[in-house]
Amino acid sequence: MRKLIGFLAGLLCGALVGAILGILLAPYGGQEFRERIRSQVQALVEKGREAAAARRAELEAQLEAFRQGRPVILQE
Repeated sequence: MRKLIGFLAGLLCGALVGAILGILLAPYGGQEFRERIRSQVQALVEKGREAAAARRAELEAQLEAFRQGRPVILQE
């Protein structure tokens, strides 16, 4: 039990020190940093949506081929 408490205390202290250093050494100011993060997240979400749409179209084409009795070629 004592080792667990020591481990958790070390983990908490390490996380706290890491967060403080991350904030102090950040290359951008708060507002600019939030805007950069927001734009990167939006770009990532858009890429995910595009990938999902492409995969959906591929699966729909495979389903249609299956319904028509044509052989379905699976891609890796």
